[in-house]
Amino acid sequence: MAVYPVNLRLAGRDCLVIGGGAVAERKAEALLAAGARVTVLSPALTPRLAALAAAGDIIHKPAAYRPGAIENCFIVICATDDSAANREAATEARRGGALVNVADVPELCDFTVPSRVVRGDLVITVSTGGGSPALARLLRRELEERYGPEYGTCLALLARLRGEVKDKLATAAARGEFWREALGGEVLALLRAGKEREAEEKILHAVSRFGTQS
Repeated sequence: MAVYPVNLRLAGRDCLVIGGGAVAERKAEALLAAGARVTVLSPALTPRLAALAAAGDIIHKPAAYRPGAIENCFIVICATDDSAANREAATEARRGGALVNVADVPELCDFTVPSRVVRGDLVITVSTGGGSPALARLLRRELEERYGPEYGTCLALLARLRGEVKDKLATAAARGEFWREALGGEVLALLRAGKEREAEEKILHAVSRFGTQS
């Protein structure tokens, strides 16, 4: 099944999770992390979901899915243990214009959620199109070992200095040389050792040097 990879901006969007178990909990927390307004429709909740509801982080509607329960949602995730209810909810949600995900049934999904490694604003995803979640998890673990927290720190540092780089490096050749050095092993090694100040100084030195060359 061909898919189109995309990163969605969900801040302030209304998203519905149908179900209150462990899978629904993971889906709801991922939506919250993206800034969505999350409603969970389920008679019962996991302790974690109940705590989120008590804190006002999610809206809890304590009922099972019934036709007519879905209104004005951008994303609907069907994660109950009732496959017939999931299918019915998916049909209703799609009819209303929502993007639909049915947990563990990729053929009923408008989108699937990839395995991901998050390092600050850096997000690395792995998708098998629903063909093998186990393989996706294996690859994710390998990526977690390969790309540690220093990559998130590096991204934050480079983003902070991006304006200065654009101002001082006027040519494409200078910028290319700079980025090769800035993303080289020495900067990452410093960040891995917790030496963020030294890493920043090295990057700034590279900006000054390549800026002089341009």
